[in-house]
Formats: sequence, structure tokens, C-alpha cells
Amino acid sequence: MFALDAVFKAYDVRGTVPDQLDARACRAIGWAFARYAGAPRLLVARDMRASGFELSSAFAAGARAAGVSVTDLGMASTDMMYFASGRLEAPGAMFTASHNPAAYNGIKMCLAGARPVGAETGLVEVRREAEKALATGSDLGPQTGGSDTQNLLEDYAAHVRSFVDMSALRPLKVVTDTANGMGGLVVPKVFGGLPFEVVMLFGELDGTFPNHPADPIQPENLVALCSAVIDHGADVGLAFDGDADRVFLVDERAKPVSGSLTTALVARSMLAKYPGATILYNLICSKVVPETIERNGGVPVRTRVGHSFIKQVMAETGAVFGGEHSGHYYFRDNYRADSGIIAALVVLEVMSVSPEPLSELLAPYRRYADSGEINREVPHPSRAVEEVAVHFGARGAEVDRTDGITVSYGDWWFNLRPSNTEPMLRLNVEAANEAECERHVKEVLECLPGTARSGGAH
Repeated sequence: MFALDAVFKAYDVRGTVPDQLDARACRAIGWAFARYAGAPRLLVARDMRASGFELSSAFAAGARAAGVSVTDLGMASTDMMYFASGRLEAPGAMFTASHNPAAYNGIKMCLAGARPVGAETGLVEVRREAEKALATGSDLGPQTGGSDTQNLLEDYAAHVRSFVDMSALRPLKVVTDTANGMGGLVVPKVFGGLPFEVVMLFGELDGTFPNHPADPIQPENLVALCSAVIDHGADVGLAFDGDADRVFLVDERAKPVSGSLTTALVARSMLAKYPGATILYNLICSKVVPETIERNGGVPVRTRVGHSFIKQVMAETGAVFGGEHSGHYYFRDNYRADSGIIAALVVLEVMSVSPEPLSELLAPYRRYADSGEINREVPHPSRAVEEVAVHFGARGAEVDRTDGITVSYGDWWFNLRPSNTEPMLRLNVEAANEAECERHVKEVLECLPGTARSGGAH
């Protein structure tokens, strides 16, 4: 019997194929999710990974065994699946492992209207029912639910373009690195016919990721994009992750732009369209984000890290936009779901109406220095976080326990939290300048027990 607790994470299902996740497990999960969602129809989509067709077909078979009809959306980006869930008012399942290596696959699930399914919003119940199905060893019964296919790519492209004033767009040279992921399907359809000269890197859909990992938060995965921006004299570079729900920017000087700065830029644009609106930002975003929101007449609201938390707060507050340092950007009019390409197009609109290059547009937001996300493996993450909280609390720091700990001294702050998906701690530090930031990073790391360094993840 599969140990499903190993693949059920805080926000999704994710594991290596076939040792952690195979067709039998996916069939049981499909059956369990269909029963939990309680809807007559369920949507299924997949990315370009080699295991996607087999696993998504098994999931669909399980859902049909639960008496639910299944609509196959084919290959799609995750944000396109969220759009379909909202447009068709049906629960959805997206087969992807996002930025993880080729050996992985997974499932991101949502209820009708793209409402999130996470550990606190149904994922635990789905896991329990799936484990029961696996324990019985049965085939779950006949597939009484119907099946059909639907292609919503054209509709999704039109939806994305609805977020900007098309008449305001001007010719720009754009380099996109889709890392052989689903951006290779979506980007040409969205940008086609717009006044942009688009240079695409690694646009072929290939789940083996032959050029570089599809994780744009890591600087080493931006090397090709930065070079291409310079070589082509581009105005901007756009880097998408494997399932294309995240985007990172590179300015015309080939300098990477943090998710916080992109959040601030998009927030300003959204507030120009929706004066006085509420904007969300997660607690590891730079201080520049709430400062920008307030200066532009908006209401900043701080949230925990993670899409299920942000979408819930968006629903509660009516926020028009929310951003995460990790490159996820949420839009109220996108069924409160995140979309990398909507954020990218909003940035291109901002650039279109400004005579300044992107580096100068961003200059006012580059007020602080940040460490980026630093990951450390530790034996007992929660215990380590508590030890750090006690240490800094005893020194008079303000300690906020909203998500891990956020320790603030006014002129610098850090957040330390256990990963929701991996056995490690994630540290983010921000200070007034690079030297201060490096000094404070060292100070916090010295408080941790013997640690091993690991790369970042979202």
C-alpha cells in the first residue's frame, strides 16, 4: 500500500513516479476527490511530463468510477486550468510537479470557481478517502461517469488580454524563457497579434527539461535569459516555471527582478485602475510592497505564504490583487487564482505607457537589500524555529508567529519558517544595504543547529 502522506503536501500532491506516485494511486485519488468535490463534472489537465497522460487518465477513471463525468482539457498551464474551473464552474485537477525535476509529477486540485484545495481546505479528507480505496484493493467499480474533451486555449488567451488596455500597448522586444514547460503553449497564443517582438527560448514542450530546470527563482536558471536579453537588445526578459503559473522578470540590463519588486509594480498598476483597493502581500515580501500600496492609496494586507491562504483572504477582503515573493501573482478577476502570464502582460502594459526602461521604472522600489530565500536542512525544523524565536525575543526583538517567525528590528527583519513541502527551513532577510543584509544572514544562521545547505523551492 502506498504511503500517501509522503506525497500529500500542504498545497498539492507531489512525488516521484512510479515509486511514490503511480496510476493505481492516482485512480484512488481521482475517486476520492470526485466524492469530496460532490460535483457532477470534474476537469482534468496535464503538463508536458512523460507520465502525465497515464496518471491523469487513471485519475479520470477513478473519478468516473465515482459516477462523475470528466472533461479532459488536454495539455495546459496550471493557470489555464484555474481559468477553466472558474469559467465552467467545475472542480479541476492539474497534473504537474511545477519546477521539480523530470522524475516528479503531482496534482494541484481546486473546487468549482478555482477555489483552493489545501491541507486546511479538503486535501486531508481526500487523502484519507484515497487511502481507504487503496486499502480495499478493489477496482472501485464500473466507470459510470461520462467523458468528453474541451480546448479552452483561445478563450484563456482572450481572458488574459482582458486585463490590459490593448490600445495602450506599444512595440517592445520581449525574450521569454519557458524552460520547455507549458509557457511554450500559452505564451505564443497570448502574445500573438500583440505589438511585441517575441524571442522564445526553449519553447518546445519537453518534460525532461533538456536545457535547464524549470525553476526561475534560482539565478543559475536565468543565465540563458540574461544573455539573450543583452544579445537581442530586449526591453525585458520573462522566465516561466514548468507549469507556467509563475513568472520572473529580467530588466533590459539583464538584472533579475525580485518577486517583491514585480508585486510592487503590478500593485501600482492595479491601484490606478481600482483606486483605494485592497492589495495582499505575503509576509516574506519586501517592505517596499506595503509602502508602495499605501503611497498609491491602497490598503495593504499581510498574509501567510501559500496560495490557499492568499485566495481565502482575497475572498474575505475583496482584494483585487495579491503577490508573493516566489513569483505567484493573484487577481480577483481571475477567479482569485494566480497567473504568471497575466502579471507579465500587466508589466508590459506599464512599460508601454512609460518612456522609461524597466530598470528606471523599478529604481524607486530598490530601496532595500534582501538575501533571497536561503534553505537549510535541520533535524527538527519546528524546534529550531522556536530556539531562534527565544534567542531574538530575549534581545528585545518583535517576534510575529503568523507563519514560522518574523523577527523585526525596524531597520532589518527576517522570516524563518519550516517548508510546507520539504524537510528544511526557509530563511529570508531584508536590511538597509547589502553589507547589513549579509551580516544579519550570518547572525541568524549561526543560531541554527548544524545545517546542510540546499537550493530554494516555492
